[in-house]
Amino acid sequence: MSIYARKMRVLLMPTGVLASNLLRKISMSLIKNNIIIRDSWNHLDDDTPLSAEGKVIVSLKRWQSERKLLMERQEPLGIRLKSAEGAEMISDDLAHFDLIALEFPIFKDGRSYSTARMLRERYHYKGELRAVGEVLRDQLQFMLRCGFDAFEYAGKTIPEEAISAFVEMDKFYQTVGDWGRT
Repeated sequence: MSIYARKMRVLLMPTGVLASNLLRKISMSLIKNNIIIRDSWNHLDDDTPLSAEGKVIVSLKRWQSERKLLMERQEPLGIRLKSAEGAEMISDDLAHFDLIALEFPIFKDGRSYSTARMLRERYHYKGELRAVGEVLRDQLQFMLRCGFDAFEYAGKTIPEEAISAFVEMDKFYQTVGDWGRT
């Protein structure tokens, strides 16, 4: 085997967390303020070592087990809540989070809509509220109205076309907080 072949083989080896985070970033688009932006946050799995630098999003489980260590970091911190984990589980800690990511595991699970409204209306959370998981074009405008201001979009429509969902309707049957409307 030539030296070039060996070097190439080394370069193609998967690197665990780095590879999964890279693939996640490639396959997802982040929509914020009606534009597509580069995501500067990293989702950390519970078993991924914590880096001293960089913006990270951790699970509620990890926050509960490593709270002190996470609070000592000098970097922005985000938390990811599953749809069954309500706002009341972090209400006393909201000042520590620059970002809260609420998960939509499947299309028909709407519990994160309620959590978003609770965070904005009851707890007055002002940081980034991000929809993650099964985020579909048809839901974007309602998510915005419930208080979300960022969306990890992995839908079948290209992200540039999905942005038009924010302005397609201007009359609504359901009342919500209408956070995204001026």
